[in-house]
Amino acid sequence: MTSEHLRSKLKESRMEKWAGFTARALRRWPIVPFAILFLVVFSAIFAPLLTPYDPTHGNLREIFVPPMWQEGGSSSHPLGTDEVGRDVLARIIYGGRVSLMVASAVLISGMTLGIAIGVVAGYFGGNFDELIMRIVDFTLGIPFILVAVAVVVVYGSSVSLIISLLIIFSWGGFARQARAMTLSLKTMDYVAYARVAGASVPRIMIRHILPGIVNTMTVLASLAIGGLILTEATLSFLGVGVPKPNPSWGLMVSGGRAYIRDSWWLVMMPGMAITLVVFSVNFIGDWLRDRFDPRLRQL
Repeated sequence: MTSEHLRSKLKESRMEKWAGFTARALRRWPIVPFAILFLVVFSAIFAPLLTPYDPTHGNLREIFVPPMWQEGGSSSHPLGTDEVGRDVLARIIYGGRVSLMVASAVLISGMTLGIAIGVVAGYFGGNFDELIMRIVDFTLGIPFILVAVAVVVVYGSSVSLIISLLIIFSWGGFARQARAMTLSLKTMDYVAYARVAGASVPRIMIRHILPGIVNTMTVLASLAIGGLILTEATLSFLGVGVPKPNPSWGLMVSGGRAYIRDSWWLVMMPGMAITLVVFSVNFIGDWLRDRFDPRLRQL
C-alpha cells in the first residue's frame, strides 16, 4: 500500500469522524437556531455599524431596486429597495432591533409580574387566589387584537403603548403556571421544615419555592418570545403597532402588499426574517424543555 493511498484513507477517516461529530452535535444542540438568533441579536445591537443606510430615509432615484442576484439588482442594496428607495436590508436589521426590544421589555416585565403574583396567590390561597385567577381568566378571554385596535384608535399608536398592552395581556400565563407549581411545592417537606424553623414567608417564597419553578418559567419564557414577536408583527401589519416611518417587520410586510406582484422582495424578505426568528426561538424552547424535564429528556 503506497503512502498516497494511506494518506487518502487517513483523510477519509478524519472526514467521517468529523461528519459524525457534526451530526451528533446538531442532534444534541440547537446550533442552527442559536446561530440565527445570535445573528439577529448581533445585527440589532450593532445595526449602525453593519449598514450605512438610514432605515427611515430613501432615495427616489433608487426605488424598487431588486435584490442583487436578480437582473437589475445592485450590490449596494443586497436585498433591494422599497417604494421610496429605502434599503430593505437596513430596514430588516433595524426592524429586528424594534421587535427584540418590544419582546424583551414585555417578557421581562410580564414574567416578573406574573411569577410574583402567581407565587403569592398559590402560597396564600383563599380569596386573594380566587381574585387573581379570575383576573387571569378575564385577560386571557378578551381578544387582544380587538382591544389593541380600540386603544390605538383612541390614544394613537406608539411603541410604549404597545409594550404596555402586551405586558397587561402577557403576565396571566406566567401567573397561572407559577401559581399551579406553588400549590404543589408548598406542601413539600422541606417547605414545612423551613416553616417550623421560623423562616419568614418572603424567605420561604424566595429561597424554597422560587428555585423550584425557575426551570419551568425559563422554558415558558423561551416559548413566549416567538409569540410576542408574532403579535408585534401582526399589530404593525394591521397599522396599530409600531408607528411609521419606524422600521418594523410587520409594517414592512403590510407596506409591501400593494407591490407584491412586481416587487416580491418587499414582502418576502421581512416575512422570512419573522419566520426564521420565530422558528429558532421555538426550537430553542423545545430543547430547553427536553433538557429541564427528565420525563421529556431524549438526549
